[in-house]
Amino acid sequence: MKECPPLFVTELLHRIVDVFEDYFGDSKEATIKEHFVVVYELLDEMLDNGYPLATESNILKELIKPPTFLRALANTMTGNTNVAQTLPTGQLSNVPWRRAGVKYTNNEAYFDLIEEIDAIVDKSGSIVSAEIQGYIDCVMKLSGMPDLSLTFVNARIFDDVSFHPCVRFKRWDSDRMLSFVPPDGHFRLMSYHVGSSSLVPIPLYIRHNIHFKQGSNGKLDITVGSKQSMGRPVEDVKVDIPMPKTCINCSLTPNQGKFTYDTVTKVGTWDVGKIDPQKLPNIRGTIQLTSGSDTPEANPTLSVRFKVEQVAMSGLRVNRLDIFGEKYKPFKGVKYMTKAGLFQVRT
Repeated sequence: MKECPPLFVTELLHRIVDVFEDYFGDSKEATIKEHFVVVYELLDEMLDNGYPLATESNILKELIKPPTFLRALANTMTGNTNVAQTLPTGQLSNVPWRRAGVKYTNNEAYFDLIEEIDAIVDKSGSIVSAEIQGYIDCVMKLSGMPDLSLTFVNARIFDDVSFHPCVRFKRWDSDRMLSFVPPDGHFRLMSYHVGSSSLVPIPLYIRHNIHFKQGSNGKLDITVGSKQSMGRPVEDVKVDIPMPKTCINCSLTPNQGKFTYDTVTKVGTWDVGKIDPQKLPNIRGTIQLTSGSDTPEANPTLSVRFKVEQVAMSGLRVNRLDIFGEKYKPFKGVKYMTKAGLFQVRT
């Protein structure tokens, strides 16, 4: 009926998918078909006459109970629905994301600080571009109405930030401190972006030698090694190698992990695993091309996946978490992880 900001629509669609994944485990077509009644009920609560209303997962769970086999069976027998008869307790308060009267025997607060490195590395190993997309996911099991303050060791590294509605922005603006009354259960506290290439350490390197000759097979030799991983092992390393369209087969032998080649998509995947600095993983062999075919115009661009546990490559660290408004002392846990986002190596 009228114009609205495109990002508003995109953000709402992302939020809807997040809620579906929280309720059903994933948002695939088969899952949505299986739970289409609950999907309609959720959309009815999330949107009111085209305007977003309740988009917090834990508030929605008070309104519409997540589907389980026993609940579906009981509803079939009794004719009841998943929809609650009363409004959520927090809906009319000034903290609509948190329900009232929360009680736990063990009070716990967990923070997962996860960073994804997006990078492009050129032929010589120089960094063309590198940036970090990070986010802090939380699991809160705290009784009552706690008010939390979270501080970082080096909060000035952020180039851009995005917060959950519970965060008091003025406090962040003045003191670089996260002050918030948390929702109950799982939620994403903040997302951030670190864009200066000088600040982004790359935890691995790839040495490569790929060449094709006119009218003959190609040769490939790739070695993977770790660097700047802050003393932590680089794990779950996978290298995707897109082959030329004229490729018939690959005879590649790795000294670590296993190599698989998909003849339909023409992509070879080398599942390296954990990098051992004493014996660097290597893969070499020949690429068989269709006879009489032209030399490929360009060498493939490698896509790399990896993860480094217990370290945030940006150097971000949580300093302390303080709790106000409640007398108990909760158990606090922080976990760090860095993994590859869109990480490409040109050859």
